Amino acid sequence: MIKYGVIGCGAIHGVHCEALQNIEGAHLVGVFDIVYERAEQTATKFGVTPFKTIQELFAAVDAVTVCVPSGLHAEIGIQAARAGLHVLVEKPIDVTLEKATALVEACEDAGVKFATVSQHRFSDQVRKLHDAAQSGGLGTLLQGDAYIKWYRTQAYYDSGDWRGTWKLDGGGCLINQGVHYIDMIQWIMGGVKSVQAQVRTAAHDIEVEDIANALVEYKNGAIGVIQGSTSFYPGLAERLEVHGRHGSVILEGDKPKLWKVDQVAANEGLYGGGVLMQPTPSLHLHDQEDIVANAASDPTAVWGEQHRLQIEDFTNAIINDGEPFMTDRMALEPLKIIMAIYESSRRGGAKVELA
Repeated sequence: MIKYGVIGCGAIHGVHCEALQNIEGAHLVGVFDIVYERAEQTATKFGVTPFKTIQELFAAVDAVTVCVPSGLHAEIGIQAARAGLHVLVEKPIDVTLEKATALVEACEDAGVKFATVSQHRFSDQVRKLHDAAQSGGLGTLLQGDAYIKWYRTQAYYDSGDWRGTWKLDGGGCLINQGVHYIDMIQWIMGGVKSVQAQVRTAAHDIEVEDIANALVEYKNGAIGVIQGSTSFYPGLAERLEVHGRHGSVILEGDKPKLWKVDQVAANEGLYGGGVLMQPTPSLHLHDQEDIVANAASDPTAVWGEQHRLQIEDFTNAIINDGEPFMTDRMALEPLKIIMAIYESSRRGGAKVELA
């Protein structure tokens, strides 16, 4: 039984607490927050211990999930790793590559498991799309796009003094809301080579961007678009579009809206770039009702089951001394892309190559 503590009692902590109480092999011991009253409220709700100091929590658990503001992930995670604890942090891994890399290296040096929440990788449809794209099931990949056209009110940014700041949020619509979809599209397409981008602060009183557009070149030669915003009322369903030589797939809210493969090419073995897969049945789903309730306009709408699956995977990695599905180094990739987009915008849309 892996004993867990949750650090930080902000908007997402309840998803972690609920997941931990529904995972075989995991036991939620308690919670810590810099505001003790918030920890007490959470502890009462979930029937666990509120810890007055983070050191007391460290002494009582085997692993922690870190739900503090993004710019504090590395600081807290490094403390936990040095205390010998396994560490799972919410997205993004942190707000700078320097701090994020320091966290990864601290966990490696301590010999503890580490992962960053990327719960959409635990969606069946996202995994199927990744496998189809990378095995040649869509033919040679041509284009991969991610659209995250969401809406957040000014009140959302005003709800915490860290929101919409460079220091603790690390950026705006890309690093906070868009990071999951940037991770998915780069994973599905096989990694990003370069970006050219523009970002703007257009509709909110914040330091960081609320609109971003980027042209992307992938490592395999395909191209694509990343669009992110928190300015577009009323908020649209997040959307991934992947086009290959012989097929196209569109996912909205992790649900397939289109999955169509050229059956003639499939039957004749004309796919390029990989092992021929059995063709996926074509899907034409036009009902919009199943995507209305999503995080496009509601920041509290989250994919709790996917969080549970990732925390379960992390728990099993600890128990079996294996690797989490989302490894520590994988978590650096979307942050590298976001940092490159910011750099390109600062340079007037110049092409920025990723290392």
